Amino acid sequence: MALEIKIPAVGESITEVTIAKWLKKDGEAVKRDEVIAELESDKATFELPAEGDGTLKIRVAEGETIGIGTVIAEIGGDGAAASAPAAAPAAAPQADPVNAGEQNPQASNQSGYGGSQAGSANTPTAAPAATPAAGGGAGETKEMKIPAVGESITEVTVAKWLKPDGATVAQDEVIAELESDKATFELPSEAAGVLRHVAKEGETIGIGAVIARIEGAGASASTAAPAAAPAQAAAAAPAQAAAPSGNATYASGVPSPAAGKILDEKGINAANVQGSGRDGRITKEDALKAQPQAAAPAAAPAAPAAKPVAAPATQEAPAAAGSRNQRRERMSNLRKTVSRRLVAVKNETAMLTTFNEVNMQPIMDLRNKFKDKFKEKKGVGLGFMSFFTKAVCVALQEWPAVNAQIDGTDIVYNDFCDISIAVSAPKGLVVPVIRNAEQLSFDGIEKEIARLAGLARDNKLTIEQMTGGTFTITNGGVFGSMMSTPIINAPQSAILGMHNIVQRPIAENGQVVIRPMMYLALSYDHRIIDGRESVSFLVRVKELLEDPMRLLLGV
Repeated sequence: MALEIKIPAVGESITEVTIAKWLKKDGEAVKRDEVIAELESDKATFELPAEGDGTLKIRVAEGETIGIGTVIAEIGGDGAAASAPAAAPAAAPQADPVNAGEQNPQASNQSGYGGSQAGSANTPTAAPAATPAAGGGAGETKEMKIPAVGESITEVTVAKWLKPDGATVAQDEVIAELESDKATFELPSEAAGVLRHVAKEGETIGIGAVIARIEGAGASASTAAPAAAPAQAAAAAPAQAAAPSGNATYASGVPSPAAGKILDEKGINAANVQGSGRDGRITKEDALKAQPQAAAPAAAPAAPAAKPVAAPATQEAPAAAGSRNQRRERMSNLRKTVSRRLVAVKNETAMLTTFNEVNMQPIMDLRNKFKDKFKEKKGVGLGFMSFFTKAVCVALQEWPAVNAQIDGTDIVYNDFCDISIAVSAPKGLVVPVIRNAEQLSFDGIEKEIARLAGLARDNKLTIEQMTGGTFTITNGGVFGSMMSTPIINAPQSAILGMHNIVQRPIAENGQVVIRPMMYLALSYDHRIIDGRESVSFLVRVKELLEDPMRLLLGV
């Protein structure tokens, strides 16, 4: 019986896809998990793997748009018995239930592709023949699918496999790191058994797609490993050949997540680093000590061969001196999303920026006077950001249009102030939110900023902590920026940009004095905020900062 290939669910909001390209021809032999087609939705492109071995029969033409769940191809011949080829003679009467289980989405949620193996194992005559094909011995094959990680997230990238293909894993053991356009997640094993990768490292796949299979699920890890050894010997051979000799294990030469990020930033291949961790694993300290290998020796042999050919041109155009190396790195999901959203904001909003300047002397005097007592009593430092957050909350309540947003043909006004604070994280810019900042005290704001900034640096921010803000504050001054026009954080309607503090001469009471001055920039959507609101808002913020007693007295 032929195995039907259906369009899988690739996201909550996606109801149809287009067959962008068939990577395998009609009538061509395919293997299980081999990519046979590229599917394209209105948000992303997905790869469609074969669900068994056999001959491909294409039902839907390239370029056609079809709905989720539609059958687009069949795998005939050996594909119908791909999950249990050795058990075919003894289990022939059960062939139809096996294939029906693979085609039934509800049945595959429990047993996955191992449903046929479990069914065959119930027959005493089929059990010996089915065991080698099952790979897991006693137990089923458990499909692991990408879980839902947020309402707006429809796809993730396999950032790093923490367990290699063929490794024995325990239940709840972390096997991979998944990266979305907003955060990084850990994927734990749903059962004990032998891990089989379905998606490759660096591959982007949709929510609900199968990322791995656990063979021998339901049996203990110690039982599954010996039973899987005969069937997996050939598959494990390349991994064993690549591992160091001696007592090395699968962890030998494998960097930890933190070490892997450091090595990627340095452009160093993990194979060139000696690990000092357990079983030869590369630790963070190993990655920090690692140095890139010199490129000169590799280029030296090619130089003599190139001289005779390049001799005439050398007289006219001498070769450039110095290094000419280039590096190419894959853009992260976070960077791609930030890029896409920034371009969308520029194209879809009537963005305008107004400027003002603030004399920071009163705040600096107040901080110098009370910062030690404040930290001693409150347990947190007194920074500039709490003053700006409090000033912004007061001004937003007086000018609600700056705190509003457009939803279709409506304007949504917010009676609360959820202030987004832009933070530079290792993987890019993130914007965690301080909820109901208007109700927080100075120390409450400082503690919340410190907590969120710490989560951002450790890449532990959740989707909920980065969504739902009504207004954003970004501080480019910490990097030395004197002036900028920040881009609105959609769907918000305004953003305040802080800049560096510079000693400048200003006129004060008829005299020229030197004061620490800061430029402020308010970028806003002119479709909802007029010049009167924007300028008045920024002037109000300036008044509150230059006379911080107003913040304490509420005037």
